[in-house]
Amino acid sequence: MSRFAYVNGRYRPLRDAHVHIEDRGYQFADGVYEVCEVRDGRLVDERRHLERLQRSLSELRIRLPMPLAALSVVLHETVRRNRVRDGIVYLQITRGAARRDHAFPPPETAPAVVVTARTLDREKGERAALDGIAVITLPDQRWPRVDIKSVSLLPNVLAKQAAREQGAREAWLVDAKGFVTEGSSSNAWIVTADRKLVTRPADTGILRGISRTVLLDAIRAQGLVLEERPFTVAEAAAAREAFVTSASQIVLPVVKIDGKPVGGGAPGPVAAASLRREFHRHAEFS
Repeated sequence: MSRFAYVNGRYRPLRDAHVHIEDRGYQFADGVYEVCEVRDGRLVDERRHLERLQRSLSELRIRLPMPLAALSVVLHETVRRNRVRDGIVYLQITRGAARRDHAFPPPETAPAVVVTARTLDREKGERAALDGIAVITLPDQRWPRVDIKSVSLLPNVLAKQAAREQGAREAWLVDAKGFVTEGSSSNAWIVTADRKLVTRPADTGILRGISRTVLLDAIRAQGLVLEERPFTVAEAAAAREAFVTSASQIVLPVVKIDGKPVGGGAPGPVAAASLRREFHRHAEFS
């Protein structure tokens, strides 16, 4: 089946979908993006994703290219045209195409919009959750404003590649003080020996993940104890459980950190049973 993309006002077959050579997203990584889960043909937490999109655009002083209602129509139509039942829809907005200059282009320059959607193997994701994943730790070399969901992801790419080369699925990034910030494409969590859930506060040091936000509701609903604070690699290694959250992975248990098992070396009951199973009860569908 052919795939389709929305590019600057038109739906095109993927093979014919192109952006301008002087698009500032291509030349400067001057843009933002969102990735929204699609489950049973519906978008998960679309409202929250679009709210975060607005914040990212505002922080970079890029104007919203169309009303949110129109953007929602584009997201849903792209999912429909690609016949995605379970997968993701990707939205990218850049400052637009203009003569290459580091300073902002003229104010009338139109932002550029790209939307794509693709299917993910839901059963494969469930198998990964049953097995758990391995992570490695690396120094966090990103720019300080990682709370903005910018398309400037080269340090994340290098970290993810390092993980793959070491047989791991994810890399946890560690700040200069020895605390875990987040994963290359996920938020990081641990469950302590006394069953407290710990994750770093969503300040400017991490991205305020939408799945992270939904999980906070699930944690409260289950009466679990949450501590929003930094944790060290050593604390993670000694934890009862560890896991990651993201739109494409939901809640995914971590069973190995830097080659050493976490807890019993198998997915634990909090991440695998309680939180992953209950996650979508607290999400919004559209």
